[in-house]
Amino acid sequence: MHYVNSKSILSSKNGMNLYRGCTHGCIYCDSRSAIYNMGHEFEDIEIKENSLELLKKELIKRPKAMIGTGAMTDPYIPLEKRLKYVRRSLELIHRYGFGFTCITKSDLVLRDLDLLKKINEKSKVVVQMTLTTADDELCKILEPNVCSTSRRVEVLKILNKNNIPTVVWLCPILPYINDTQDNLNGILDYCIEANVHGVLCFGMGLTLRDGNRQYFYKKLDEHFPGLKDKYIKEFGDSYSIPSPNEKELMEIFKRKTEENGILNDTYEIMDYLASFPQNSIQSKLI
Repeated sequence: MHYVNSKSILSSKNGMNLYRGCTHGCIYCDSRSAIYNMGHEFEDIEIKENSLELLKKELIKRPKAMIGTGAMTDPYIPLEKRLKYVRRSLELIHRYGFGFTCITKSDLVLRDLDLLKKINEKSKVVVQMTLTTADDELCKILEPNVCSTSRRVEVLKILNKNNIPTVVWLCPILPYINDTQDNLNGILDYCIEANVHGVLCFGMGLTLRDGNRQYFYKKLDEHFPGLKDKYIKEFGDSYSIPSPNEKELMEIFKRKTEENGILNDTYEIMDYLASFPQNSIQSKLI
């Protein structure tokens, strides 16, 4: 790990990244792409040392809104257990009356359940959890350094019991690996059990570009011999890698989510994640 000082911490849409890089080891990770100009080894976590000072200054002057994190780096990487940058940011978000949403694969989010509940009582919290496979053994290959799918589902259930809404990211779906009806039905059954508010699905497939493509192919050679050549032959250098089973899988996805009252429209879910409640305690005080 290494430290840097940053000029700002919140984007124009109130997104923040306290860390850059990740040690979860997910074989498909788009954040490895060269387009993001990481400038350091992906596993050498960059820590924005002055991020909490910046966050406090920006929260004081910004209109109340949802603060989001996790789009580039999972906020609950193992380093967070010791550094507690996310936890301290939650304390600030609570103090200044903002809402919070994050994308994670880690059960470390439960460490902060007390703060998440306090923020949710004043405004709004939504925890977003990525699920790629219903098979814990396959999960160990695809996402080797993070908790299993079954554990993530336990986390979703605990959050639901504490009245914290959740959204599942159903992605990526890797052609010839997890693009099966059994896998999709297994994930959706988990979502139903956990009473998730919505499931985000951007199609059945994944994206590959310079940086993450090379890492992904290296891992295919390690765990799925011969599959890399099939990808190269079928998809070439395409950015979008659709599953040949996409049509039937999307039909199952739409039918099963609608039958169980789970939001499945991408734009509707994104609006839900971004909307700050007008009836929040802080809004009433203004």
